[in-house]
Amino acid sequence: MKISMIGPVYPYRGGIAHYTTSLAIALKNAGHDLKLISFKRQYPAFLYPGETDKDPSINPIRVDAEYLLDPIYPWTWRQTAKVILKDGSDFVLIQWWTTFWGLAYGALACQLHKKARVVYLIHNVLPHENRVWDRWLTRLALRGAFAFIVQTATEQKRLLDLVPHAKISYCSHPVYQRFSDQVVLKEEARRQLNLPMDKPIFLFFGIIRPYKGLKYLIEAVAKADASVHLVVAGEFWENVDLYQKQVDALQLTKSVTILNKYLPNEEAHLFFSAADVLVAPYVGGTQSGVVELALGYELPVIVTDRILAGVAETDVPGLRAVPAGNIGALAIAMDELVTNPPNLPTTQSARDDWSRMVETIEGIQSR
Repeated sequence: MKISMIGPVYPYRGGIAHYTTSLAIALKNAGHDLKLISFKRQYPAFLYPGETDKDPSINPIRVDAEYLLDPIYPWTWRQTAKVILKDGSDFVLIQWWTTFWGLAYGALACQLHKKARVVYLIHNVLPHENRVWDRWLTRLALRGAFAFIVQTATEQKRLLDLVPHAKISYCSHPVYQRFSDQVVLKEEARRQLNLPMDKPIFLFFGIIRPYKGLKYLIEAVAKADASVHLVVAGEFWENVDLYQKQVDALQLTKSVTILNKYLPNEEAHLFFSAADVLVAPYVGGTQSGVVELALGYELPVIVTDRILAGVAETDVPGLRAVPAGNIGALAIAMDELVTNPPNLPTTQSARDDWSRMVETIEGIQSR
């Protein structure tokens, strides 16, 4: 099948870029003729809340791509449409996660839909922090689609609210393969990161934003009966001092390590190797790529019911689900995993492929 796919890849960083790269590799491995189109610019610098949207990894995961699109220059939208149509792609797969790209994607879909099937792969129908124009931009962008792929039941419901007659296929978020081939023993990883050797380590990983519920996790560390150590590893998109003051007020300075930086590929594996449990205490959103990454590392995970439906397999050994924002339930789940750690089989690696997503895409094209 001849496919054009649009989305961020290296040199851009973050979950969507990793996702697009992993899916591109899977499609090529499945024998599809793939043209991958990425961005000349992902966002204007003044609109990006982080330090940079570029991946600092020394050994990034790369795939071949054409960097054509700019979010605010319409002539790049027309150029991209011409390239796709000239290539003869009969299937155009667009990653959808932010309304910032609404105008560009809407224009692309309008130019393409008569000669190619435009399919949106939905990460978030609407942004986690909604603005007054988001619903309008989402409708504008998605109205020209032939079909959609959603990864949670919640997003399917949101999509149908905006596009009532949408043709929707479902495939849960695949589990990520490890981003590094380096296998580090727990003790060595903790030594390199200067973390305690004698305490269970709970990991909060990724960009820190209000909807991810970090403040509830810090409260739960103070409330838990077990003596644990929390590692917060990721770039803060809000005031880090608010969290440091919370840690100080709860007298947790020796129990919480905060590393305010984006973790490149060659460092990220150390945190997953050092940890005993990953915690995703989200009070917003519907899914988490970090959870799928943790499952790839065979870590037990604690999630809230807010994102439980977005976990690829809800019967994964070691998975605990708690009500969002419930500090007591979160503390109890932490204590349970310390007292009775699960016996995790070494079979999760069998799920470390993207064949289900590839089959879902193939199924849309065969309609």
